[in-house]
Amino acid sequence: METVSTNRSHGGVQGVYKHRSSETGTEMTFSVFVPDHAEGAKLPVLWYLSGLTCTHANVTEKGEFRAACAEHGVIFVAPDTSPRGDDVPDDEGYDFGKGAGFYVDATQEPWAQHFRMRSYIETELPALIAAHFPVDMERQGITGHSMGGHGALTIALRNAGRFRSVSAFAPIVSPLACPWGDKALTGYIGADRAAWREYDACALIEDGARVPDLLVDQGMADGFLEEQLRTHLLSEACEKAGQPATIRMQEGYDHSYYFISTFMGEHVAWHAERLTR
Repeated sequence: METVSTNRSHGGVQGVYKHRSSETGTEMTFSVFVPDHAEGAKLPVLWYLSGLTCTHANVTEKGEFRAACAEHGVIFVAPDTSPRGDDVPDDEGYDFGKGAGFYVDATQEPWAQHFRMRSYIETELPALIAAHFPVDMERQGITGHSMGGHGALTIALRNAGRFRSVSAFAPIVSPLACPWGDKALTGYIGADRAAWREYDACALIEDGARVPDLLVDQGMADGFLEEQLRTHLLSEACEKAGQPATIRMQEGYDHSYYFISTFMGEHVAWHAERLTR
């Protein structure tokens, strides 16, 4: 692991790091904020998965999470959204290829070699973080935005018991039922829609997966809400299955980091309450 940069902020250290990933076969960059803490202490960790076209830098620079993480003693980890590099295949569209990994392990060519973001986030990066940072891996939370909200929900639902807290900002709740998901999962996973269910939060809940609790914030002025995000499908799936969930529709807010940063402090506090019990 190589340190790209470190900066003092909010009584802690904001770092950016990179390493060679065995899962993606590329160099991967991520950011970690570590609040000040007693020597030898282990802190809970909150994973943040970013959305389409983003890197680790978007939330690191615009997410406004550090004050809340410092207050509550929570480490914040933000990985990239996809593999990158000259040898990595790409697509002309912004919603597929580099910057649009969808947190899946691709099975279709030419994507299968490098696009293994599911295994990277679920297995490789946690091991690296545990080896280099003072994290208590028994106290993990996960959140994300848009495509990253889809990633946070599905990763938590597939890994029962790993995460004490799960939240999302404007998540893609059902790739099976939206154009973004149809394009991405057809391209990465293939035409068999039955194989897509493990990458669809609503389908996972319908199939019996559960998390302890769930918090979702969705802006009502979000231009992607009706066609792509379809938050009502998650509300219906949770209600039908008895999955505890607080799904808040926020009047006037859009899909941007103005929206995310407004509610980030509340999400960090919500996670911290569950991670520090």
